[in-house]
Amino acid sequence: MKTTTSTKAAGGFARRLELLRQAAKNGWLAKGKRGIEKESLRVTQQGTLADSAHPSALGAALTHPELTTDYSESLLEFITPPVADPVVAVEALQVLHAFVHRRIGDELLWDVSMPGHLPPDPQIPIAQYGSSNQGRFKHVYRHGLSLRYGRKMQCIAGIHYNFSLHEDIWPLLHGPSSPDDRQHAAAPDDIQSASYMALIRNYRRFSWLLLYLFGASPALDRSFFGAGASGAADAGEEGSGNAGPNGLQALGEDTLYLPHATSLRMSDLGYHNRAASGSGRPDLRSLRAYLAGLADAVRTPHAPYEALGTHRDGKWVQLNGNLLQIENELYATIRPKRVGEAGERVLQGLTKRGIQYVEVRCLDIDPFEPAGIGATTVRFLDAFLTMCVLEDSPADAALQAEADANFLLVAKSGRQPGKMLECEGQPIALHAWAEMLLERIEAAARVLDESSGMTGHTAAVAAQRAKLADPSSLPSARALADIVASGSFAAFGLRQSRAHAAHFLAAPLAAADEARLLAESAESIARQRKIEARDDIDFDAFMARHDSGRE
Repeated sequence: MKTTTSTKAAGGFARRLELLRQAAKNGWLAKGKRGIEKESLRVTQQGTLADSAHPSALGAALTHPELTTDYSESLLEFITPPVADPVVAVEALQVLHAFVHRRIGDELLWDVSMPGHLPPDPQIPIAQYGSSNQGRFKHVYRHGLSLRYGRKMQCIAGIHYNFSLHEDIWPLLHGPSSPDDRQHAAAPDDIQSASYMALIRNYRRFSWLLLYLFGASPALDRSFFGAGASGAADAGEEGSGNAGPNGLQALGEDTLYLPHATSLRMSDLGYHNRAASGSGRPDLRSLRAYLAGLADAVRTPHAPYEALGTHRDGKWVQLNGNLLQIENELYATIRPKRVGEAGERVLQGLTKRGIQYVEVRCLDIDPFEPAGIGATTVRFLDAFLTMCVLEDSPADAALQAEADANFLLVAKSGRQPGKMLECEGQPIALHAWAEMLLERIEAAARVLDESSGMTGHTAAVAAQRAKLADPSSLPSARALADIVASGSFAAFGLRQSRAHAAHFLAAPLAAADEARLLAESAESIARQRKIEARDDIDFDAFMARHDSGRE
């Protein structure tokens, strides 16, 4: 594999690894930021979708910084504040879960990425954010998503991991004094953005490993495809004996699965922009190229979406008929991000001030962790992303296309014995490539542990080596075994959700944490009311201002 065995690649990685040790001695490694965003559907005690409004006890979804909703009114989103230690972020996520479980009555959180039994599409509620123009904008955007992709697609849940390194690290690793990185020779902000884009390219090439190690959605409920769904079976490698749509196999009456899948959520069955794929997808050669492609996608009309119209019966039903209504509609397994200023669009913030952090979006909810993600996982993610920082990162479109193909293969059949992938045009065994990557990740983990004086990162890598040695211990394999034992996907999900609810209801919630979150909930409602009271134009005028870039 050229990226891990060539002298040039090895030299670049080794040199940056030593520079990272220097950064650690300067204390810079301890100053990065980490955050977790986790989605969970609210469901009834029977595991069916809750059709109730967002609980007022959790505050206002429009303005609460830690507890909001995503696409569906039933889809809660937990957001931890940025912190230096990812394990602290996990602990903050656990506090939020303990608080929520105490305030959603007899409802449960569905602790699996793919939804359980779903009602017909029109009965799935779209998230509401109040009467303000800002709140209506968020609702209309989601209504547009329902027209384009269907409401069931908006009930898929996952985990996003936000990652940044201290700004002083980037010039050290990729500054103009580095002979292999002269393309980054520019102002510090430009170096930082170029370095984050290099990280993103490497993540895309290697993220199949995350799917393999952490994917946990090998099955789903038949209702995801609608009542009586049958569909045309795909003639793929998993295609024999199909009894369901999209090449899936039947497991009892209500469950569909693929026997070697790791993550159906991240496969072509999950949420992705079919219309904006191919030539419409922003490229990763540079931030400028990425933003140019993204700008085209949010400005280019798409005939099928235009045909849907923006109004029905005098009401807004989507923001526009373009390939993407707004930048956030671009689905990607990783995105460059920065905290925006008031009224600022994503494109504007990234164009003006560059990349501040990256958002990793490929993680399934871990159904065996009460909060959906644990300390070992976030430690490994840090080491994995640090490896992506250190590796050479060719800006080759062919490698990105290859990465997409590998990702889909692992999502749908990654646990197939002897699975082969492609690396720089050459076939390679998944297991062999994983071993090589884990060696590099372990090297990065050692530096991270040296910086902290602990052993958590190397221990996290060791845990993944054990899973590689025993594929039956992979979350996707464990989940599938438990689904079979439970009798259905829905029964498995309900069992895990009830167990996790009991865990958090029994766990103590510190009085200070409860008081803070109660105060934040009340304050968020007050903030929403102030926003609604400040509106001085109607929604049509608000949309005209948005379209002109002046909102």
